[in-house]
Amino acid sequence: MKTTAVLLAAGKGTRMRSKTPKVLHPLGGVPMLRHSLDALAGLTGQTPVVVVGHEAEAVQSAVGNSARCVVQAEQLGTGHAVMQVESTVKGESDLVLVAQADMPLIRRETYEALIETQEANTGPFSMLTVIAEDPRGFGRIVRNAQGHVQAIVEDHEADEEQKKIRELNVGGYCFNAEWLWAALKRIPLSPKGEYYLTDLVAIANQDGQPVLARLMDDPQETIGINNRVHLAEAEAILRARINRGWMEAGVTLLDPATTYIESTVQIGADTVIQPNTILRGSTTIGADCLIGPNTVIENSTVGNACKVIASVVESATLENRVDIGPYAHLRKGAHLADGVHMGNFGEVKNSYLAPGVKMGHFSYIGDAQIGRNVNIGAGTITANYDGENKHKTEIEEDVFIGSDTMLVAPLHIGKGARTGAGSVVTKDVPAGTVVVGVPARAIRKLK
Repeated sequence: MKTTAVLLAAGKGTRMRSKTPKVLHPLGGVPMLRHSLDALAGLTGQTPVVVVGHEAEAVQSAVGNSARCVVQAEQLGTGHAVMQVESTVKGESDLVLVAQADMPLIRRETYEALIETQEANTGPFSMLTVIAEDPRGFGRIVRNAQGHVQAIVEDHEADEEQKKIRELNVGGYCFNAEWLWAALKRIPLSPKGEYYLTDLVAIANQDGQPVLARLMDDPQETIGINNRVHLAEAEAILRARINRGWMEAGVTLLDPATTYIESTVQIGADTVIQPNTILRGSTTIGADCLIGPNTVIENSTVGNACKVIASVVESATLENRVDIGPYAHLRKGAHLADGVHMGNFGEVKNSYLAPGVKMGHFSYIGDAQIGRNVNIGAGTITANYDGENKHKTEIEEDVFIGSDTMLVAPLHIGKGARTGAGSVVTKDVPAGTVVVGVPARAIRKLK
């Protein structure tokens, strides 16, 4: 059967107490709703539909091209939200899967199982339920003698006997499409002036048609997010899920509890991640690396057999066999080629360091092009900013830069040249020349 997935993401999320729409709060490094969209992607034969409302433009921007968006101009309940998609999807599928964007931990396999349940159901729809001790505000499931769902009793309406029920409504549904479009028009207006999707249970029972429940195996999937406490709970569960996945894929995490890996990160086998390490954004780390402890890598590429200790790497590239730190800082545009060594308390910004470069500690390289096998002594600084503009430093291969050298850009240093310790270089240095002093002057040519 053909199925269309509908993701409800129109709510404001008042209990988040935030100017940001609830479904855009980050979870695992991406907006919350992305997890649901990823679970639904390719699950059906149709492009998913997202119902947006509060801050619709911002939510649509986060959705991008991964789904079709339909606007619910007034938020008049979940039933009203599904009504908005009828003109968009009616006639394209046999089944309609309805999911909630604030339930981001539900896995793809769970939605697949729900669809399979409805495909075998002679009744109008099937729904996800869970057995849990804490109701967390979910409605309780009342079954009839045949085991079908007879009613959903909301938490605030449950009597003492009903409060003993431990089977809860998760908020995931799979409907017979033809029945759904007709039944939505029969939902009564609630005292609050809203139309609730859960009223379809009563409508199905009035028609004498069975509503099936698909019991979920993992209660952790059912953590819905209504406030920041729930968001932190979901973050911990997702982090454990991500970390376990990487360990099963051949990555060593010495202390998973203090390792933070966002869902967008990729890591090669036999890499070791040490405690207090944070990997964010579109970061890729190769095989056989040692990362951490106390390291942050964000939106960066790290090659194979690299070593990054107690350092911060932002929007940078490390090729293979690069080692940096401790306490190194790679900023946007830093590119360290094969075999580069960068000592402690060094910083590189918008610069290329060619293979074999050795950069001593307490040094800063900015807006520079460094050739092969250059040695940059401790305390070296590229003075790349004159108060108005940034200027470039170019150093050719096999140059030796003495400790505490100040390179005042714009500057070009030729192949095989040398600077004495403490020099302030303000003029270009020819190849094979030794310069010393303040300002630096040539004292001899090397053979």
